[in-house]
Amino acid sequence: MPAYYTYLLSSLPMLHFGARPPFSYEKFIQTCSEFVAEKDIGILKALAVRQGEQTRQAQATLRKWHDFEMALRNELVKLRAGRKKLDPSKYLRCDGAVIDSRINHIAMNAYKNTSLLEAEKIIDQGRWQMFDEFSVGHYFDIDALIVYGLKLLLLIHWEKIRTADKAKLLEALLLESEPVKKD
Repeated sequence: MPAYYTYLLSSLPMLHFGARPPFSYEKFIQTCSEFVAEKDIGILKALAVRQGEQTRQAQATLRKWHDFEMALRNELVKLRAGRKKLDPSKYLRCDGAVIDSRINHIAMNAYKNTSLLEAEKIIDQGRWQMFDEFSVGHYFDIDALIVYGLKLLLLIHWEKIRTADKAKLLEALLLESEPVKKD
């Protein structure tokens, strides 16, 4: 019988794409560890380090996530290979092939965007929409916690981008690309 985490999920703040994360992923794990079975905590911890290979086989939501992510990356490979006139087949990953027109739409919109940051945002909005789809019918179980964890990690990723010292990053990039002067 599956475990239900009604109190825990009801007490977590709502997450919205583009908003600031309410807490760190470590705090999320710490909060969950008071209510969640050790096996499920292991699944949640694996999300942060993208080591879901073992749990993906047994966990339907992680399998759907992996399949979606692989299909999205394959679509991006096809678009980029087409631009460079390369054969995409040697770069494609076939495990868990998903055919969904929304994936093509997400990839095409991101690919057409001239701003790398905006393209990344389009891809992440598509991911967020898929998270919402994965959570349908899963309100208080481990699947709901997995979706919450994935959304939280996405918000944390965007918070790092938002708070990065852009001047320092630009300076480091310029120094890195500066030609070496010979004496």
